[in-house]
Amino acid sequence: MLVVRELGIGIAAYCPLGRGFFSSGTKLFENLQRDDFLKYLPRFQPENLQHNQTIFEKVNEPDAKKGCTSSQLALAWLHHQGNDVCPVPGTTKIENLNQNIGALSIKLTREEMTEIESLADIVKGDRYGEGIRTWKDSDTPLLSSWKAV
Repeated sequence: MLVVRELGIGIAAYCPLGRGFFSSGTKLFENLQRDDFLKYLPRFQPENLQHNQTIFEKVNEPDAKKGCTSSQLALAWLHHQGNDVCPVPGTTKIENLNQNIGALSIKLTREEMTEIESLADIVKGDRYGEGIRTWKDSDTPLLSSWKAV
């Protein structure tokens, strides 16, 4: 993230609500179709899902204290990362859009930021499965190694 900041490039946080996981936890899977894309993502495999449900429950503890939803807390955490970070939560419902906008008014302390980040660090399972290329597959050198031409 340092390189994009050094270059003044904004950061779009895609699917910041964990593809709906932050709004409902494992309940998200109760009504999925048999061939739904989510069922194939590593974070939602049985060996990772129970662990990640525990993290979801821990995220719900601070949001209850702050009077917000877990989705709002996740978005607020992203908003606190800097003015160059723009979360891109998808929604099809106006009520969810309004809740997402409500995240802008949530103020987090440094301690709350650290607590949320520590939970994010222990999520099990990759974001995408095999065969999907992401920034992790990039061989872009560090900005500090670039030479002026």
